[in-house]
Amino acid sequence: MTDISKLGEFGLIDHLTKDLKTKNESTKYGVGDDCAVLHYPDKEVLVTTDMLMEGIHFDLTYIDMQHLGYKSAMVNISDIFAMNGTPRQMIVSIALSKRFVVEDLEDFYHGLRMACDKWGVDIVGGDTTTSLTGLAISITCIGEANKEDIVYRNGAKDTDLICVSGDLGASYMGLQLLEREKSVYYQQVDEARKKNDERALEQLGDFQPDFAGKEYLLERQLQPEARGDIIQALRDAHIRPTAMMDISDGLSSEMLHICKQSQVGCRIYEKNIPIDYQTAIMAEELNMNVTTCAMNGGEDYELLFTVPIGDYEKISQMEGVKVIGHITQESLGTRLITRDDQEFDIRAQGWNPLK
Repeated sequence: MTDISKLGEFGLIDHLTKDLKTKNESTKYGVGDDCAVLHYPDKEVLVTTDMLMEGIHFDLTYIDMQHLGYKSAMVNISDIFAMNGTPRQMIVSIALSKRFVVEDLEDFYHGLRMACDKWGVDIVGGDTTTSLTGLAISITCIGEANKEDIVYRNGAKDTDLICVSGDLGASYMGLQLLEREKSVYYQQVDEARKKNDERALEQLGDFQPDFAGKEYLLERQLQPEARGDIIQALRDAHIRPTAMMDISDGLSSEMLHICKQSQVGCRIYEKNIPIDYQTAIMAEELNMNVTTCAMNGGEDYELLFTVPIGDYEKISQMEGVKVIGHITQESLGTRLITRDDQEFDIRAQGWNPLK
């Protein structure tokens, strides 16, 4: 293992970025100077940033550095797609404590670059510093779009169809699975320590969590995918959403954002919400309501968008997209229609980082 202090800040940056190759014409100059140089003569520039804190947004007990790098990149790339844009560049800043070694950062950058290479994104700079409170990651993604192509949250209109990509709740169920197995492990550690059972503690080094048959849930939590494929499918079908967001905090929260900013109401039908089989089984195991998980779980990074009702024929034929409801007048409120035709107010019960 290589101590980071042996390389120093600039040595570490050079070590991690020396073989980066640019892929976009708009990247005039990347890593290596005081600033990256970007050139967008005829496009609108999209910029998004996320900060991820150890113990709040991720737990290194059950996510390795490579998956963490991949996920950190993807959640930012997803924001660019949510504006109907194309991601182009990324800036990566990391604060880390002395418990990390160079090889940890190599793994992180490997995951980061896998995500960036998938969508043709250039890593063009960032910062590295010391942390006394664990690992902190700040990522900024820069994208581009034609002015007329950008989709905001405020464009939904009465009678528009509400659509989602993929399925919902799987990432949250993956998190519950990881937390359950972590709890089992630490319970066994505590019991062994209370008994002063050194042999049992040694055996716990080979602890194998029970993930059989639930691999999809883990993948959705540890390795989410930005839905650039859906953006391309919409473009190919000549469908321009009227409003769009990615589902990071939960369907309920994101739907309320669109309704508030568009000054409209909505009807979402429980029977139409797409839920994977593994998600339903895991919710049953944990005695949780699967619809609640799908509405409020978060971290699915699927796309939630509205389209004019005239696009119903085209959108209904699109693979990986489901119509889950429709937009109404604001006075009719925001409602979830259950399978037995009861109506409930939609409440923002998704992820709140400041709570």
